[in-house]
Amino acid sequence: MAPNDSAETTGSATSTTAARRKAARYVVPVAVAGVAAATIGLVPALADSGDPQLPKISAQQLIEKIAASDTQQLSGTVRVSTDLGIPSLGGLTESFARSAGGDEQGGSSAAPKDRLTELASGTHTLRVAADGPDKQRVSILDSAAEYSVIRNGDQLWAYDSKSDEAYHATIDKAPDAEKRGGHTTPDGVPATPKALAEQALKAADSTTSVTVGGTAQVAGRDAYKLVIKPKQGGSTIGAITVAVDAKNGVPLKFTLSPSSGGKAAIDAGFTSVDFGKPAASSFTFTPPKGTKVTEADEAKTEKRAEKNGATGPEGLAGLDGFAGREGAKVIGEGWGAIYAIEAPGGGGLPSSENSADVPPAAQQFLDSFGDKVTGKFGSGTVFKTRLVNALMTDDGKVYVGAVTKDALVEAADAAN
Repeated sequence: MAPNDSAETTGSATSTTAARRKAARYVVPVAVAGVAAATIGLVPALADSGDPQLPKISAQQLIEKIAASDTQQLSGTVRVSTDLGIPSLGGLTESFARSAGGDEQGGSSAAPKDRLTELASGTHTLRVAADGPDKQRVSILDSAAEYSVIRNGDQLWAYDSKSDEAYHATIDKAPDAEKRGGHTTPDGVPATPKALAEQALKAADSTTSVTVGGTAQVAGRDAYKLVIKPKQGGSTIGAITVAVDAKNGVPLKFTLSPSSGGKAAIDAGFTSVDFGKPAASSFTFTPPKGTKVTEADEAKTEKRAEKNGATGPEGLAGLDGFAGREGAKVIGEGWGAIYAIEAPGGGGLPSSENSADVPPAAQQFLDSFGDKVTGKFGSGTVFKTRLVNALMTDDGKVYVGAVTKDALVEAADAAN
């Protein structure tokens, strides 16, 4: 077992954005689910099978080992298990996710943002491959179908074998390419495992404890365990454990444990991994004959037309970019940061008496998902997952963070 050693880092809180006036009444809990799903972008992990004896290493040295890793070629199988405490969304998952595709992705069932929300619950098997920064493939497997996202140079394809639909974009039209500095794989699809650890360790200060928590064996590889914990109280995150390949510094395992206890909220990782060069065929794709293909420009045009006359919800996109919007503010710092904003139109949540404009399925979802709370701020509803919680007050204020219900209520009280 490697000895414990510590360093200081911090993670940045999830950013958010306002939904439109009518949507704001019931999009918040779904947006919370979306943020919880977005945390899966920090994944790979699987169960340990033994504690190998490895040379001593400090937390700082292990972080540097991750940063220095130059491994850009790999292939393997990843198993992802997610228990975010989200009630079953039923048909809402598909309907809201289709709305969340954004200007770039439109309504194609193959659009990456639509399909990657599946990873927000349950257990899934993924097949992954990477050959440098310009060639990646991620496939979600099930018993009768496969969904794949493939990038090869300036070409981005997504294909859903179940619906026989494909989505296609070139590098300058790929979703959120500019936001990610030209990193054109879709949201939630990591380019390399190294990128996952870089996200988890980004932005360091004194709000986080980082230690080496021993060793493990993952997918037949010896690894060190990097344990990341908040120093602050009130966070829903108990600890993040990253198993780092002892030889090449590649993260093999990512486990996020909630502060409330119980099984991991996210436990995902390699069951098998090969650091050799993947076959070139892994990154080639030609739509089968008869496949419905949606082009990025076409999807963008369709989505703009819909939005020009739309009055419905914008779905899971509700929290992206939230902190940077006019009128939004951050309460607290580090793991305890809470984002506050006035809901568009100043309206609170619908009740059974005033919910004529809310679909029955959405109202049922709200009723099952929220807890009524009161405080100096008045009254409101807290929507919970095991990681991200949101308080929407009856007068239309929204408080969101990876913090407990009590922390949200305290923040709302302090703001009034």
